[in-house]
Amino acid sequence: MRIAPAGKLVFGRNPSIRFTEKKRQQTRQANAAYGQGQTVKSRIAVRKAALSLANGCKTMIKYIKKQNGETGWIRPKGRGAGKEEDIMKIVVLDGYTENPGDLSWAELEALGELTVYDRTSYTESPLIAERIGDAEIVVMNKTPISRATMDACPNIRLIAVLATGYNVVDYKYAQEKGILVVNVPTYGTASVSQYSIALLLEICHHIGHHSASVHAGNWASNPDWCYWDYPLIELEGKTIGIIGFGRIGQAEGHIARAMGMKVLAYDVYPNESGRTIGEYVDLDTLLAQSDVVSLHCNLTPENTGLINKTNIAKMKDGAILINNARGQLIVEQDVADALNSGKLAAAGLDVVYTEPIRPDNPLLTAKNCIITPHISWAPKESRQRIMDITAENIRVFLAGKPQNVVNGPLR
Repeated sequence: MRIAPAGKLVFGRNPSIRFTEKKRQQTRQANAAYGQGQTVKSRIAVRKAALSLANGCKTMIKYIKKQNGETGWIRPKGRGAGKEEDIMKIVVLDGYTENPGDLSWAELEALGELTVYDRTSYTESPLIAERIGDAEIVVMNKTPISRATMDACPNIRLIAVLATGYNVVDYKYAQEKGILVVNVPTYGTASVSQYSIALLLEICHHIGHHSASVHAGNWASNPDWCYWDYPLIELEGKTIGIIGFGRIGQAEGHIARAMGMKVLAYDVYPNESGRTIGEYVDLDTLLAQSDVVSLHCNLTPENTGLINKTNIAKMKDGAILINNARGQLIVEQDVADALNSGKLAAAGLDVVYTEPIRPDNPLLTAKNCIITPHISWAPKESRQRIMDITAENIRVFLAGKPQNVVNGPLR
């Protein structure tokens, strides 16, 4: 593995070596390197490489170039001389948030010649097309893939999004170009629903504040045996209205019911599993009757800015707003005004309209507004599921049986 100054990881430096005299020579070189002052782990890796090269194994095999310390990958093409196959080039444009070092890219490495960048650009930039180059498979999370980028990179065959949301990809133009766009639809049900309840509980109890207050000495110097700096809220018997009652919304509904809350739901596609958890109602009824309004819907042109001045006016005075779905679902200035006026008692937000958050975002100075840096999705368990499903998305695409396609039949 080579780490470039720009945070680039390069795998697959020798992706298509035939089982010829050149390969036999590498086998001899690998054997010669075995035991020459390397660690036990390195020696084992080199020995495995030698044996696998000699056998013409079809798997991706690690080897070590002792001369310059670079690690690369060899993918032999069948036993004996065999027919050389094409190797797909795969580029990851913003891999750091998915894998800051606690996961492995090995599943993707096994599928082609892999290049990983920690980050590229979160706004339109020529650097995006430059880094894609002649790669056939593009893996990204929040790096935009525009019409201009696709036109500049004619080799693209697949765009694999390391997330559920894919609004940063011009997926309709990709369809016109014959490029499949796939996503990861089910990785974060547990973590995201858990986090939305965590935001709600923080609003109800201000645990972080009171812990900091105790550590600052306020309890030790208090004349009473206990104290609280904010009103504390009990949730049992209160109503939560969940907008977007798919997997995550229903998981949140299960948790809310376990705490004794009544669950109302609004969704354009009601289903039987949802009816076992809560009561489907129209949007106006949900807004009017809910003590807590929680958002778990996909972002569409129809619901962008859903929580605006008009709809906030329909909500209960002193309602609580939770949003760890998409920042664009709310009009930030309208929510800030409602918080400052007391119309909304509090808001717990894990997403904002522009990320990273802008210093002039009105929510930063609004009353009773908790904001966290888009981390609902980020437990290691969730990110491992993203890695696994993304690798499978690419694997079945290469096998001609794509899954999790978001842009329909290609034209």
